Amino acid sequence: MSNLEISERNTITRANDGSLPSDTPSWTAAIDNPYLHGVYAPTTVETECDELQVISGVIPADLCGAYLRNGPNPVFEPRHQHHPFDGDGMLYAIYIKDGKASYRNRWVQTDAHQREDEAGKAIWPGVMGPFDFSLSGFPIKDTSNTDVLYFNNHIVSLWYNAGIPYQLDSHTLETKGREDLNGQLKRALSAHSKVDLANGELVFFDYFDEFPYMSYGIADNDGNIIHQQPIELPGPRLPHDIGVTPNFVILHDCPFFHDVALLEKTKKRVMTFHRDMPTRFGVQPRYGKGSEVKWFECEPCYILHTVNCWEEGDWVTQIGCRSTNPMPKADSSEGGLSHMLAYMRLEANMHVWKFNMKTGEVIEHSLDSLNTEFCRSNPLYMGYKSRYSYNQYIMTKADDGIGTLAFGALIKYDTEGNSMQRYDYGDGVFGSETPYCPKLGATRHDPEDDGYLITFVTDSNDWSSYCLIFNARDITPGPICRIKMPHRLPFGFHTNWVRGEDLYK
Repeated sequence: MSNLEISERNTITRANDGSLPSDTPSWTAAIDNPYLHGVYAPTTVETECDELQVISGVIPADLCGAYLRNGPNPVFEPRHQHHPFDGDGMLYAIYIKDGKASYRNRWVQTDAHQREDEAGKAIWPGVMGPFDFSLSGFPIKDTSNTDVLYFNNHIVSLWYNAGIPYQLDSHTLETKGREDLNGQLKRALSAHSKVDLANGELVFFDYFDEFPYMSYGIADNDGNIIHQQPIELPGPRLPHDIGVTPNFVILHDCPFFHDVALLEKTKKRVMTFHRDMPTRFGVQPRYGKGSEVKWFECEPCYILHTVNCWEEGDWVTQIGCRSTNPMPKADSSEGGLSHMLAYMRLEANMHVWKFNMKTGEVIEHSLDSLNTEFCRSNPLYMGYKSRYSYNQYIMTKADDGIGTLAFGALIKYDTEGNSMQRYDYGDGVFGSETPYCPKLGATRHDPEDDGYLITFVTDSNDWSSYCLIFNARDITPGPICRIKMPHRLPFGFHTNWVRGEDLYK
């Protein structure tokens, strides 16, 4: 049975009445890949709406800002096998002010997107290769489809593989060009660079296949790089996130990486999880020299996303979602897509690491065994001790029959109270990463969960999409407001909330 046949039996890709989304390009029909169908199918719609319909509840008067989501939305039929990281970046934004909501979505006009638009076809290969080193820029397509942040009064879109950041207008979503940090950016930015709301600084890192293999830097709130240091690693790595506290950054050296010689020989990046190697976390003085990093060895794992990091005396604590099986065994019945599908079957759980800067001691343990990821916390608490995390329940192959990456429920963790709340989106309804939204005028001295959560959901029963707003203190009753979106929103990756104080100043 083909992947497409499997997909068509599942509510992720086909509505209950058998219909498929009508707003997706026709070329997807002939491609046997579940990440091009149903809730994952790209949309051809770019639209805007001045006032969205509130279906139930009311938009809170003290909720003001914009919810942004980035995600893959391929325009042209791929040259080779499609991976969701290959889809052209598209931003979806709902703007909330004075109890009303407006909406718009736009493609990120990357260099590759524009060149392919001019050619009328795909030019670049995707992350499954083969890499084409004759192409200018990246040898695979840099789609800027992964993360999104707000920095220096504009939106910045980022790519998972440490790519070229793009600057977009915060109100129109018009792409303004590359974000080069006032001409000072040497190469690229990782997907999970972070903005410190306390001082407006951008903390970023980059990684590459040449010595020293990693660097990290800091830009001030005007976009000027004020600090940048090389970080020597044993070889090429693929770190995904970074931790930030007032005095440190926490760098990741995980034993899940590729062989450069094999890449040069096969033109494909083959990832291997080296279970006999420790995971290392480097605690580096935030404004110090790269040679000052202090490495701590931990149990072998891969970490995609951190919740938060903070300092307590001699200890630095990091909470995040840990995967001890970042490359699950491929199912041979899935043919040529088996390795990609296995990699996208994310297995992770909440975990805590503690590093003693004086003695070198490490303490680590799991907080929960539930398969959750795409974790978010109150951004005002970044770098300071916090207790709440808002995660997505990652559906498994047992849940949906395919094992594609899909979010089936919103989870609120209380890491101090060792408790959790859960809200299931519903049968055939799939959510998005859910950021915490501080109330208008909130500060870090207000109660940590006295705010809101916001997410997009898409209902595969009829291909409708909604924006849901939750009271962050208690998600179990469900959303306090439900807003109808003007078209189907395909699956996306990361999101962000832009505070009204920043957006409308």
